[in-house]
Amino acid sequence: MRVLVTGAAGQVGREVVAAFEGHDVVAADRVALDVTDRDAVLTAVEGVRPDAVVHAAAWTDVDGCEGDRDRAFAVNAMGARHVAEAARRAGAHLCHLSTDYVFAGDETRPYSEWDSPAPRSVYGRSKLGGEQALSPDDTVVRTSWVNGHHGRNFVKAILRAAGEREELAVVDDQHGCPTFAGDLAAMIRRLVLARMPGLFHVTNQGVTTWWGLARDTLVAAGLDPHRVRPVATAELDPPRVAPRPAWSVLDNAALRLSGLPLLDDYHVPLERLVRQLERDR
Repeated sequence: MRVLVTGAAGQVGREVVAAFEGHDVVAADRVALDVTDRDAVLTAVEGVRPDAVVHAAAWTDVDGCEGDRDRAFAVNAMGARHVAEAARRAGAHLCHLSTDYVFAGDETRPYSEWDSPAPRSVYGRSKLGGEQALSPDDTVVRTSWVNGHHGRNFVKAILRAAGEREELAVVDDQHGCPTFAGDLAAMIRRLVLARMPGLFHVTNQGVTTWWGLARDTLVAAGLDPHRVRPVATAELDPPRVAPRPAWSVLDNAALRLSGLPLLDDYHVPLERLVRQLERDR
């Protein structure tokens, strides 16, 4: 299978490229393919003639999106529209990555694929706009709280901060499911090879807060978790520009009901990632 991966230099994109080892993978980073340029996208996909496209390109700076609505929608909504159009023309199966931020965060139970989105941030609205550009035959993968070996992420930030100061203050009133890029990429590969259409929530199993994940990270690194102090989102100084969902726990219902295996409990890939980062030092 020939697979085109957009956003191939990103945290998830790099893992997706690796996950398709053994197939003919065309890795297109932001320099090689600007998804906001319709003509460039159509030309690139026509030239590659892929069997599948994994659209991992996105602008994921939540606060940055809040301050630049046009750029957010150009990348996250129009970019998805261009890639979807190009994939349809090429007869390629499309897998598009989306986010838990499409939900308001005011529930007390996990959100399933059949719950109605109600994003509160520009980032969430722009990613929902990307979902709406797709056809029923495409695959949409919503995920959350992604960490991995590549790029910037929460686990790396906590380990770095733990090496610089004794006490860490971390938000404890936002709940979600940590997801690890390598595990996510493996499920994307499975869905793409099977050409499974529709919407799937894909996260590692287990619910926590950012404070809980910070503590778990220190434990995995052999450090004292009591160094992490819980704070409320409202206490952050400076405050965050964009609103965050207080509850963005995703139920992987479509995977479960399709008989597909769920990803490991998040503690398993967390420990693996921490060991890998320690070896990199």
